[in-house]
Amino acid sequence: MSSIRRILVTGGAGFLGSHLCQRLVERRHDVICLDNFFTSQKSNIAHLLDCSNFELIRHDVTLPIFLEVDEIYNLACPAAPGHYQYNPIKTMKTSVMGAINVLGMAKRCRAKVLQASTSEIYGDPKVHPQPESYRGVVNTIGPRACYDEGKRAAETIFMDYHRQNRVNIRIVRIFNTYGPRMHPFDGRVVSNFIRQALAGEEITILELANLVLELTGSRSKLVRQPLPVDDPMQRRPDISLAERRLGWRPTVSLREGLLKTIDWFRSIAPNHYRPPTPNY
Repeated sequence: MSSIRRILVTGGAGFLGSHLCQRLVERRHDVICLDNFFTSQKSNIAHLLDCSNFELIRHDVTLPIFLEVDEIYNLACPAAPGHYQYNPIKTMKTSVMGAINVLGMAKRCRAKVLQASTSEIYGDPKVHPQPESYRGVVNTIGPRACYDEGKRAAETIFMDYHRQNRVNIRIVRIFNTYGPRMHPFDGRVVSNFIRQALAGEEITILELANLVLELTGSRSKLVRQPLPVDDPMQRRPDISLAERRLGWRPTVSLREGLLKTIDWFRSIAPNHYRPPTPNY
C-alpha cells in the first residue's frame, strides 16, 4: 500500500519515542527504532520486537548511519537535567551532530523530518505563557546550556536545511511530559514524587505533591528545597497556534494522567531501572 511508510524514530526506546513507535506500528508503517540506551530501556519497546513491521538498531545518533526512509522523527537526546548535565559535551553533540545526520539522510532520501525540540529553548522566560514567536532568555554559559543551546542550534540547522536545501521539516517544542514508561530515576518532579511517595519518602512542591499523595494514598511528608541553577521559574505554552492550525488541544486531565502514571509505576520494579548517571 502506498500509504505505508518506512519511518525512522531516533531515541525510539525512550519514554516518548516508545509511544510514538507503538502508534506508528499500530498504523502498519515499517518502523525503525534507533537508540543507544543511555537513558532509555529496552523494556519500553520489548512488546514490539516480534512485530514484522518493527526493527531495533542500537546506534548513537552522533555517528552517521545510512538508511532508506520516508519519514524521520528525531527524538534522540537525554532530556532530564541530571542526565544531560552528566556529560554536557555529549549532550551538545547529540543535539547538533544528531540533527546534521538526520537532516543529511532526509535530504538524500527526500524524506520528511521532525525535530523534537523543547520548552528549554526559552530558558527562564520573561513572557508567560510562551508563544512560538518568543525568543527566550538563555544563559549560554550555565550548566543547562548544553541542552538549551543544543536544542536551539538544532532548530537553526533544521531551518537552514529547509531554506537552503528545501528539506521538508517540522519542529515541535515539547513542554514538560509525564506518563507510563517515563524513567523512575529521571529526576523530574512527577517521577520523583510518585516513586518517593510509593516508597514513603519525603517530597517537595506543595500543590502537585499533595495531589500525588492523595492519589497514591501515601503518608509522606513535604519538605522545601532550593531550585537548581537557571531552573525556569514558570513555564506554560501558548497553544493557540496549534489549536488554530492543527485542531489540537490537550484532553487528559492532570488527575487522569497521574492515575495512569501511578498505575504504571506500581507495575514496575524500580530496582530494574538503574539510575543512568551517578547524579541519583
